[in-house]
Amino acid sequence: MVDQKIITKCIKGNKRAQKALFKAYAQKMFVHCYRYLKSKEDAEEMVSEGFVKVFQNLNSLVYTDLRSLEAWIKRIMINECLMFLRKRKISFLDESKAVHVASVIKSDGELEAKEIYGLILNLPTGYRTIFNLFAIEGYTHKEISEMLKISEGTSRSQLTKARKVLKEKVNKINS
Repeated sequence: MVDQKIITKCIKGNKRAQKALFKAYAQKMFVHCYRYLKSKEDAEEMVSEGFVKVFQNLNSLVYTDLRSLEAWIKRIMINECLMFLRKRKISFLDESKAVHVASVIKSDGELEAKEIYGLILNLPTGYRTIFNLFAIEGYTHKEISEMLKISEGTSRSQLTKARKVLKEKVNKINS
């Protein structure tokens, strides 16, 4: 279990403590990164790069509890993913990408969490990024616009389009 002692040891460069911190959060952070990048290799790379930043900046963390630590690490991971997408010059207005989602029909007409996750993963990158930031991470359109260097209107538009695509796919599965 991660506690203040492990954080202190990590700041001092203790490899065992760093390994313990990594093991405690790497899988959770991988899931977040994968949700943005949709590539196992890219998500693994962002987790690795993210933890380098975590260890470099751990001394700036004001540790209050495990939740604040996890939120801080998650923020670093999301920022790494967004920088990765920016470097790849992902367009947030690319409507030409086809959304391909395998149709999984449930007899009871309800989708399971992993099916919804699959639908989100198959959104075009711009839609998926905005949807993740707004609907899942809880950022405002203003915060998203600042993070992605896009207008608030673009953020709103991409979210609306993402919701529309998701709604169409859900309706298709349930019909």
